[in-house]
Order: sequence, then structure tokens, then C-alpha cells
Amino acid sequence: MSRELLYLADAVAHEKEVDREVIFQALEASLVSASKKKYGPNWDIVVTVDRKTGDYTTRRRWTVVADDAEDFEAEAQIRLSDARARDQGIAVGDVIEEELPDVEFGRIAAQTAKQVIVQRVRDAERDRIVADFAMRQGEIISGVVKRMEKGNAIIDIGRAEAILPKEEMIPREAIRPGDRIKVHLKEVRRVPRGPQLFLSRTSPELLMKLFAQEVPEIANGMIEIMGAARDPGLRAKLAVRSNEPRVDPVGACVGMRGNRVQTVINELKGERVDIVVWSPEPASFVINALSPAEVSSIIVDENTHSMDVVVDPEQLSLAIGRGGQNVRLASQLTGWTINILTEDEARAKREEEDARFRQQFMDDLGIDEDLATLLVNEGFTSIEEVAYVPVAEMLEIEGLDEELVTELRRRARDVLLNKAIAREEQVVLSEPAEDLLALEGMDKGLAHLLASKGITTAESLAELAVDELCELVDIEPERAKALILKARAPWFV
Repeated sequence: MSRELLYLADAVAHEKEVDREVIFQALEASLVSASKKKYGPNWDIVVTVDRKTGDYTTRRRWTVVADDAEDFEAEAQIRLSDARARDQGIAVGDVIEEELPDVEFGRIAAQTAKQVIVQRVRDAERDRIVADFAMRQGEIISGVVKRMEKGNAIIDIGRAEAILPKEEMIPREAIRPGDRIKVHLKEVRRVPRGPQLFLSRTSPELLMKLFAQEVPEIANGMIEIMGAARDPGLRAKLAVRSNEPRVDPVGACVGMRGNRVQTVINELKGERVDIVVWSPEPASFVINALSPAEVSSIIVDENTHSMDVVVDPEQLSLAIGRGGQNVRLASQLTGWTINILTEDEARAKREEEDARFRQQFMDDLGIDEDLATLLVNEGFTSIEEVAYVPVAEMLEIEGLDEELVTELRRRARDVLLNKAIAREEQVVLSEPAEDLLALEGMDKGLAHLLASKGITTAESLAELAVDELCELVDIEPERAKALILKARAPWFV
């Protein structure tokens, strides 16, 4: 029998390409199961198989517990006083073992062993797949569509099957069993059943990896891909830069007669690709990203991380794109909010903003319209700027003398001080509810600050998202998340 166990372990390990130790562990588990069927399901039984001879021993174990232990299990535990009748040196937590006659490895035991081994082998294969493909996460993989399940495609990628979810397929792409496709290995994770490898045909990474395969200059580092944005199946934008001055990054990606870019377009089922030059200057990068539209001028707002891009009326539809596609992709590629305006719209917006700033200066500083207009024309847009711009810079403005500048700065600082006092008073006057104050992780200052923002109860806090809470008050996202979860606790009772 011992030799048969060795043959079985070697044969299965070789056939399934799993570690021989996995098979022995499965054999031991199956023998434990067979022993429990003979002696008792609640017995603590251990079976050890000798890896060299195939011989095995069966032992019963009892764990030593205190004499007054609750939930005593007589079949697997022994009280301390009884244990010390055998060995005076024993202590609580120690284990007593007794050898049992080995069960015969008969038909039932063999059937149990087979089931356990099959399951262990499956688990081992799954672990090996996860380990192997985890190193390849983010790469492009070529596979064959094996079958369709509930709209998802099961892809044969060689030693494993992977799932291409319906939402990760290119819209209107006809995928049929037997088709060979390239996919982006998006995620590798453990799941109880089914595929553990999740693929994508819509991710920007697929576009970047396809170009990396087609363009040798990218592979050798002469050209670098800086980002990509996609409207899968319709249009995409790829940002590239050259690390070698003599190499044109756009031309290299397009290839002779467009052969390189056309190969990528064919793989993505006709998805049009705009290749643009990346620039460290945000305004230049946005202008490039809006290609093929031509930009007349651009206004950058660092505070809102947005840009107003002015184009000629005949360029408007090209800049926006069908359904806003061009400006949307450009915004995704650059990370900036982009507002497309005509010259008339830009002028109207500037006039509206100037009027708002002018009225603000007149109301807050108590100055006439002419002086307010002068400040706006010189680029002042806030009371803070009037209060803290260096005196020397303000004195360079024609129409302002030292006495007037000093008075303007004094009034501006008084306005800021009064607003700060008003905010503090608002915080003090706003009373948070008891349930908000009692919330775990909440402090009195934060509770009053939230109340001043209109968040007076735990229920109103529970309705916020993490980013909304972080915008309201200056706290870390982790703390915001913890507070919101505590506030939502009654929802799940």
C-alpha cells in the first residue's frame, strides 16, 4: 500500500504540474477524513505520511484545558487533572497524543482521497495561475474567445481562462467564439469560483501597450508615452514626448504611410487615434490635446484647475467635437477642466467677471466706480490681493499715490478681519445636535464647524460622501470616511 501512495503522489504531481508536497497533504487530509468516519467525526486526528517510504501513522490528539473550562469537548479535549494523572509536568494548552490503528486504504478511503486530491490540485493550480499572472498584470495578452457567458467572453490565454466582462468590451464590437483578440490584463485576484483573471478592451492602457509593441522607439526609450484617453471604439488621444531631439515622436508613432498607427486602429476596430505632443507647460499641452482644432488664446485659472480656451467660430465645432468628444478626451488626457469659448463668449465672460470684481471692490472697500475699475483693469480680482500685494507694485499703477495705497490696504485688511470674525462667530453660534457630538471620533470643534456648514446631526453627516466632507472641512479622507461610517451605523441595524 505504501508504494501505491508514492506512485499516486508522483503520477498526479507530474500530470497536474503541481508540487509533490500538495499531493501528500491531500492524501493526509483524505486519510484523516476516512479515520474520522471510522472512529468519530469530532475526534482530533492527525495522519502523517512518510514522504520517502509511503508509510503512514494515525494519531488521536487531546488538547489540555482547565478543569473549570466551559464548553468542554470530551472527544477532543482533556481536563488538566486527568492529564496530570498521566504526566505531572503537563500544562493547559499542551497536547496529548495516542497512536491509533491505521484505517485500511480501501474503496471508500480511496474515493475520499480522490475527491480531496482533486480539490487540492484545483486549489494549487489556481494559486499557481494567480502567482504566474500577477507578474504580468498590466500587460497585453493574446487569447482566443472560447465561449460567451451572460454577455461576458471567456478567453483562453494558454494555461488559463480569463474573463472579458461585457462592460470592458469595445461597444458594438462583434466577438465570437474562435476569434483571436488582444486584451489588457487589468486585474488578477482570487475568487471562490470562476475566472481569476480579468481583462479589458476599453482601458487606455491597452492603447498605450499596443503602441509600445508597434513602435520600436518606445521600446528602446527614445519616445515616451505620457498618457492616453479613450472613447472606446470611436476615438482616442495619445500623448507622447521624445527623449531624443532628432526623433519626431508623432511621426514615429504614425509610421511610414501610417502603417504603425493603422495596425493599432485595426486592432481596436477602427478607433480613430489622435497622437499629440506632450508638454510640461499645461497651456501648451492643452492646446496640443485639442488638435486638430486651432486655438486663438487661452486663460489659465490655477485656483479651479481649469482653462478657458478661445477659438474662432469656424473652429468651435471642431474643438468641441461630436457630442463634446474632442474636448472631453483632451480634458481626460491633460487632467484640466477645459471650457471652449468663442471670442464673443470670452469677451462677455470677461466683462461679467470684471463687473463682479468691480462691484465687490465698491461694496467692500467703499470706493467709487472709477477706482474700482482701475483696480480691475490692473488685474486685481480679490480683496486679498489688495491687502497683501507689495506696496511698491501698487505704487507703480498710474493714479495711485502712497496715501491712497495705504488706505486701500487698510480697508482691505479690515474687511478680511471682519469676515474672519464673522466666520468664527458663526461657528460658535451653530449648535450641533447631541448625536453628532457623541459620534465616535468627533470632537467639539469639528462638530461646531460642521454645524456652521449646515451639518448639525449625525443623519445629515451620514448622507455626505467622503469627498464632500473633505471639501466642507479640512480633514484627512481616512478620518472623513471613518466618521461617515459611524454616522451610517444605524442604517444597518
